[in-house]
Formats: sequence, structure tokens, C-alpha cells
Amino acid sequence: MSAEIVNLRQFRKKQARSEKEKQAEQNRISFGRTKTEKNLTKALNEKAEKAHEAGHIETPKPDK
Repeated sequence: MSAEIVNLRQFRKKQARSEKEKQAEQNRISFGRTKTEKNLTKALNEKAEKAHEAGHIETPKPDK
């Protein structure tokens, strides 16, 4: 009966790398967007803001 010898330090490092890679993959899915997608979102937000401001009615301030 011969068991495989495992270096615990290397095992822990390998496990930590694996966990970090899993977290990185989740972050890529959650936060990763292409430059085109970011620019499109920015343009749509600016357009919506301009439309909102165009409909704004300013009331004249009363003179003192």
C-alpha cells in the first residue's frame, strides 16, 4: 500500500489559484463589457438626459 505524497504548501497554493480563477470568471461575466457596449450605454443615457432636459419648463424667478 503506497500513498501518493502531497506537498501541502503546493496543494494550498493550487487551491487558492483555483478559487481566484473562479472569482475572476464570475467577475468577467458580471462586470465585463466591451468598449462598444459602454459607449452605446453612455450615448443612450446622454440622449435620455437631453430629452428630459428639453421637456423641462423653467419658471421665472420673481423680482424682489
